Amino acid sequence: MRALTRKGAATRQRILEGAAALIRENGVADTTLDDVLAGTATSKSQLFHYFPGGREELLLAVARIEADRVLEDQRPQLGDLTSWPAWQAWRDKVVDRYRRQGRLCPLNSVTSHLGSRTPGARAVVTELMRSWQAEIAAGVRHMRDAGEIGPDVDPDRAAAALLAGIQGGVLIQMSTGETTHLEAALDMGLAHLRAGGARAGKVADGL
Repeated sequence: MRALTRKGAATRQRILEGAAALIRENGVADTTLDDVLAGTATSKSQLFHYFPGGREELLLAVARIEADRVLEDQRPQLGDLTSWPAWQAWRDKVVDRYRRQGRLCPLNSVTSHLGSRTPGARAVVTELMRSWQAEIAAGVRHMRDAGEIGPDVDPDRAAAALLAGIQGGVLIQMSTGETTHLEAALDMGLAHLRAGGARAGKVADGL
């Protein structure tokens, strides 16, 4: 995409954020381009000027916004997993984030609509999961180096397991409206990490 003026970038962002808000409220299937035009006071020519690929390009841009939002909604806790109270605070932040989101997941709604064969949609989700896992793994690595987690724990695999538990819990929540499984996955995952650290401590103490 060609470079935009400051005013052009602001206009494009306004359209994008307006579309994202409509999709969060109504879902992607019930949000048409006409809805976006009306909701953002934008003409059709203006919309296609900033999103020449039309609906698919706009939805892909919305997917990027929602992927960024997943991580931003976990900050600052996600970037500071350096103590067990910090991990608990992150756990609570994740649960609260998805409880407030409810049964409609905008990112899943958009990427599902685009289809798994849309390279851009796959790339957005892949990058989100890679970044999310890397930040969790950094926290596990810190706790392992501090002796709070067993030395044999692989940070990347531990982070992958926690992330898989979160995603499974969110998927169930989308069907039931309940965060019970999400909370259980996080609680059991953190308990497993803490137990490994406790065992390592006993060995070090000769018990």
